[in-house]
Amino acid sequence: MDLVFHREMHLKNGVHTISVEKEDLSHLYPGMIRFMVLALRGEQTVARFCTNTYEYSPTVPLRAEQIALERAHEWEEDLSEDTQKFLLSHKIHQRQRSSLPPTDIAIIQGSPRGGGNCSILAAWVKTVAEEHNKTARIIYPHDLNIKSCIGCYQCYNTGTCTFDDEMREVIDTIRDASVLVICSPVYTNTVPGGLKLLIDRCQAYHAELSLTGQGEQGKKGLTLSVAGRKGRSHFTCVTSVTRAFFKNLGIRQSGEILIDGMDEIQDITSIPGLVERVRAIVQDCF
Repeated sequence: MDLVFHREMHLKNGVHTISVEKEDLSHLYPGMIRFMVLALRGEQTVARFCTNTYEYSPTVPLRAEQIALERAHEWEEDLSEDTQKFLLSHKIHQRQRSSLPPTDIAIIQGSPRGGGNCSILAAWVKTVAEEHNKTARIIYPHDLNIKSCIGCYQCYNTGTCTFDDEMREVIDTIRDASVLVICSPVYTNTVPGGLKLLIDRCQAYHAELSLTGQGEQGKKGLTLSVAGRKGRSHFTCVTSVTRAFFKNLGIRQSGEILIDGMDEIQDITSIPGLVERVRAIVQDCF
């Protein structure tokens, strides 16, 4: 952290400090810099504001450092005018985690078709987990009320998304789990839209991991995918997306099962030895 601005104020109810700190995050994105404006009463942080260089479009004249310094000067004036009003209006609120209990295995069922082949795969994974006394939770992206990622990069200020919706429960589940399993059909040679939406919104979890320095946590990831047509080439985009997703969250890719030709086979349960393959790949993650 580099100090950009510092002002100590001796007010009636004590010493207050306004500062602007600059942090280089170019290890995450080229040229990304985060500015943090802090107001302290003694050693206690009473107000915090963050902004980063990636928030601002090239077409907008505003820049992160300018905004941070303007906010610091505003706080300086507000503190001088009415300290108590400033403290009451700038309480720091911590976003609470969801009420869901922790789980060992998070299974993302990426198909919008209930009872389809991906649902069967997800159920097999859950059964294997429970047989080994592990808790498992299946996540259905298409049933969730979650907004699309808007690429605002504000999660790299705080480690949390600007949207507070059902995605919070998804991230809490992934954070707690030691194994993440993605079950996905092939839609136009890639993952379905609902699954991609969820993956994009996990950028906030990447920001959390990056800002807290957690990185690799020993989590394992599996991809189970089905394609209607024959040929491994149909999985190219699916595996590219899931591998990038795992890498982004510091999850080690621990296996893939890719099943093609399902337009002819129809029922995944009719494939000899498949349930045993799924069982083996999941067991290896324990």
